[in-house]
Amino acid sequence: MTKRVAVIGAGPSGLAQLRAFQSAAQKGAEIPEVVCFEKQSNWGGLWNYTWRTGVDENGEPVHGSMYRYLWSNGPKEGLEFADYSFEEHFGKQIASYPPRAVLFDYIEGRVIKADVRKWIRFSSVIRWVEYDAEKGDFEVTVHDMVEDRVYKERFDNVIIASGHFSSPNVPEYEGFAQFNGRIVHAHDFRDAREFEGKDVLLMGSSYSAEDIGSQCWKYGANSVTTCYRSAPMGFKWPDNWEEKPALQKVEGKTAYFADGSSKDVDAIILCTGYKHYFPFLPDDLRLKTKNRLATADLYKGVVYTHNPKLFYLGMQDQWFTFNMFDAQAWYVRDIILGRIEVPTDKAVLEADVVERVEREDADDDVKYAIKYQADYVKELVADTDYPSFDIDGACEAFFEWKKHKAKDIMDFRNNSYRSVITGTMAPVHHTPWKDALDDSMEAYLQN
Repeated sequence: MTKRVAVIGAGPSGLAQLRAFQSAAQKGAEIPEVVCFEKQSNWGGLWNYTWRTGVDENGEPVHGSMYRYLWSNGPKEGLEFADYSFEEHFGKQIASYPPRAVLFDYIEGRVIKADVRKWIRFSSVIRWVEYDAEKGDFEVTVHDMVEDRVYKERFDNVIIASGHFSSPNVPEYEGFAQFNGRIVHAHDFRDAREFEGKDVLLMGSSYSAEDIGSQCWKYGANSVTTCYRSAPMGFKWPDNWEEKPALQKVEGKTAYFADGSSKDVDAIILCTGYKHYFPFLPDDLRLKTKNRLATADLYKGVVYTHNPKLFYLGMQDQWFTFNMFDAQAWYVRDIILGRIEVPTDKAVLEADVVERVEREDADDDVKYAIKYQADYVKELVADTDYPSFDIDGACEAFFEWKKHKAKDIMDFRNNSYRSVITGTMAPVHHTPWKDALDDSMEAYLQN
């Protein structure tokens, strides 16, 4: 009987898994039946843009956190697919910081070429996954939203590729219920033009606060204030952007901070992170971890230690993204194909997790973290036939990116880097980021 594998999610991680199996089949391997379930009506995961917030057209929680005018906040040279370069896709080298539409087109191009759409069941919400210890397989309950039909199927392996940037962490503060303005989590932020002429407060000091604040500044917010719990971002912000310590409370439209200062604001955007949230999994299968480089309970960062027939992709905090998902997908594929053996002793699996956590905790320097994840990608790639690429070169692009941000946070996207796949230097974009108000693919790719 042919083995059956369920992949949950058709975003970059799930698509990487489909490409991994297709690659093996292309080289003559006998692969299992692969069925991918995607709750949205199209592939791409978070790279899909929707104007909807709250619930989607089916009444399900909106998956995407994508907003208009988002541009990559890291160089594309750090995420390029080793088997499908930007030059192959676009027929030329493009600038280093593409907007969402360009990256979506790139992601889609590879899987169109691989012809894996036929493996995906769209508008299919996973309601429940259960492991049957006697049969040694999983029962997956699926809700087909098009036909409004719930059905069950059995699979030998399940791969969770549903991501962890969709379920917002929403704090409560004194005065929020009476705030005379708009409060929105980054998950539901859709268009910076909404805040033109407004005084905006962003809670948080990580990438969401940095980028959404930059979007609001770019599209005409009157002022931007960000507040932090532990440490400020510390960039050289424009004159109408300031950083404050932790928010204490809100009265009317006035926000009060830990240093005793206050600021009248029209809107509060909660850049307070996301939860690893898997409501379709019982406790014995559900990953419970923080957003960190060394996830809890995942051997080699992908194999669930409590049930090695279950895998998770892309659950780490991320410097590397698309190419790391590939490395994980190829590795999981080879476990399922019997090319890589997972230790049967659970203590060995757990020791691997402990070692990774201890190594991550050894240093909190950013450069160390980037190298840590680079070494992880190298480790997985070394055991599979995923095309080798210059991972150290990708690290160098990240290091340069950090320097450029420190030099000018509103100008860093105007820099260029060299592809580690083709060796070609990216051109300088035709329009400085702050002046490029049209984020369409047509506007970006014009000469």
